[in-house]
Amino acid sequence: MKTVSANLKTHLQIETLTICTLWKITRADATVFGFTDNSRDVVYSGTTYLAATGHTPSSIKTTSNLSVDNLEVQSVLDSSTITEADIQAGLWDYAAVEIMVVNYLSLADGHMTLRKGWLGNIKTGRHNFMAELRGMMQPLQQTIGRVYSPSCDAVLGDARCGVTLATYTVTGAVTTATSARVFTDTARTEANGYFDGGLITWTSGNNNTYQMEIKTSTSAGVIPLQQAMPNATVIGNTYSLSAGCDKLLATCKTKFNNVVNFRGFPHVPGQDKMISGGR
Repeated sequence: MKTVSANLKTHLQIETLTICTLWKITRADATVFGFTDNSRDVVYSGTTYLAATGHTPSSIKTTSNLSVDNLEVQSVLDSSTITEADIQAGLWDYAAVEIMVVNYLSLADGHMTLRKGWLGNIKTGRHNFMAELRGMMQPLQQTIGRVYSPSCDAVLGDARCGVTLATYTVTGAVTTATSARVFTDTARTEANGYFDGGLITWTSGNNNTYQMEIKTSTSAGVIPLQQAMPNATVIGNTYSLSAGCDKLLATCKTKFNNVVNFRGFPHVPGQDKMISGGR
């Protein structure tokens, strides 16, 4: 059941409507953006909803079961609001979304909420992007509880892991910038693969504060990232780099000396045992 004021309910029952849709998006960094399909900007409840241009929302899919309600919207990239660099940097990942309907000639009547949820997959094109809105049932699709697995299910450095991540974090600067995805720091002498799956945080340059997962690393200091950074990497850019963990017992023992906190089940039988049948 949707809650709506008496005045707005009365307006929705007449033939000629003066309504518009408002999209309120709150990113993880608490930055709030507002968009509307109205021909002019709408200021409602302290937020300015910009008249969107070139956006095409799909119909809202709703079911009576517990499946995820979803909606897609396509729009042009706008340097003043939604930029490709911010999308690539993950600033829009899992942003909270509320879609509302208001009477733009009588905003005091309040709003009717059509949907709440989070942004899911965001794909960028040359001049546009497509975003998926996932409904409130999305969290019910997540696995609850632990799963028996030979690999550890803790996050490196969290309370369950117990490793002091600062001990395995280094700082440095770029000595060769091959591309926005690959750079070299010749001062790095750690073994091959030491930073595989780790995390880099840029501390200067156009990518300052941006983070990205490390794909691989070599003892020569060549470090490819999982994805290209939104801005160019240049010689002298500084960074903070934490080691990676492949979640295996052997790595926990030899690299982190932390077997006592290993959260996997290394001796659980594999699939070959399950499909072998009785013998």
